[in-house]
Amino acid sequence: MLRYRLPPGHSHPMTDVIGELIEHSRSVVAVQSADGREVRVAPDRVVALKELGPRPIRTSEIRSLERAAADGWPGVEQAWIDGWLLRAGHGFTGRANSALPLEPSAGLASLDDIVRWFSERGLPAVLLLPDRLGSPPAGWVTRDETQVMAADISRLELPTETLSVFSDVPDADWLGLYRYRGQPLPDGALEVISSVRDGVAAFGRIGSASSEMLAIGRAAVTDAPDGRRWVGLTAIEVAEVHRRHGLGTRVCGELVAWGRTQGATHAYLQVSAANTGAVAMYEGLGFTEHHRYRYADPV
Repeated sequence: MLRYRLPPGHSHPMTDVIGELIEHSRSVVAVQSADGREVRVAPDRVVALKELGPRPIRTSEIRSLERAAADGWPGVEQAWIDGWLLRAGHGFTGRANSALPLEPSAGLASLDDIVRWFSERGLPAVLLLPDRLGSPPAGWVTRDETQVMAADISRLELPTETLSVFSDVPDADWLGLYRYRGQPLPDGALEVISSVRDGVAAFGRIGSASSEMLAIGRAAVTDAPDGRRWVGLTAIEVAEVHRRHGLGTRVCGELVAWGRTQGATHAYLQVSAANTGAVAMYEGLGFTEHHRYRYADPV
């Protein structure tokens, strides 16, 4: 927080601006506010310069990021029911096979219709409930608490050289390394992995069939309703014998750098809240917790 004196003639003698300190020298103090506005003042006008805690995340920001993330991993079939986005994807991954309350109008009065939609596709009814956007129905239980971590790309230190090879579709080498919860991919998974709605996806890999696959990851760039353009990281995998050598960090950085070439200004990822090692790695990259979500199932 920067508090500084205003020139004579203003209705009040001083004002505040909250944002990121981008310059502090003998000649100027500069702060960039959340809306991108840059305030530059001479040091002799500064009354106070105070570090604040993390800015609270607004509910509208959670809703907006979840919309971009839903387009980045949309399953293979989608439908809207009273403000809920329903997704089906051959049962592969919770995000591609769950109902998400994206609109303020989404309520539990539509629960029977949601359950019926999934039942018609041979799937169990699952709700994905982000913080503040929805609560589990009576008699349902929650599981798999997940952190959604985010970063402003301009604040990340990204690799200046690229080790990864990027492709529009995952090839056999990429698929050969990917494991979902430690298991080989089931039937229908390829269609889910390849899907993106109103955006673009890329599949990065370090290594090749001839030199050994070392690490892989997927990036999807989509737009949020608030105007931000996000790159979402998923399917990060490092060959077991090459773990703990920085390859996970490297492939993540290169995926974000690719997203920046596609116009992304912000990056996000989802990670199990119980996976403290992965959370620490992403924090080291510069990601911070944005919000959390949980799945809900009927008992």
